[in-house]
Amino acid sequence: MADGVKPRVKVPKTASAGDTITIKTLISHKMESGQRKDGDGNVIPRSIINRFTCDFNGQNVIDITLEAAISTNPYFEFQAIVPEAGEFKFTWYDDDGSVYEETKEISVS
Repeated sequence: MADGVKPRVKVPKTASAGDTITIKTLISHKMESGQRKDGDGNVIPRSIINRFTCDFNGQNVIDITLEAAISTNPYFEFQAIVPEAGEFKFTWYDDDGSVYEETKEISVS
């Protein structure tokens, strides 16, 4: 991960088919606005997370577009219905072209 960018995701390990679960995500990211200067007076390039998505078994669950005012280390909490066992894929997109991904499996009992 670039510059210590680290996604963290909390998903229950198991659920019953049809359950609604709560998912929590946090990505450690400094969110550089592009308006600050470094010690030499050079503008620090803008680097913010501008989009966050979550898919379950290839189906989109959530797709969020973020604006420049988003805080450092953005946190999202949302709910999803789990129809079957599978994999959640979380993706964060950075202005600098970086893409950060995390996956979590869930079992259905």
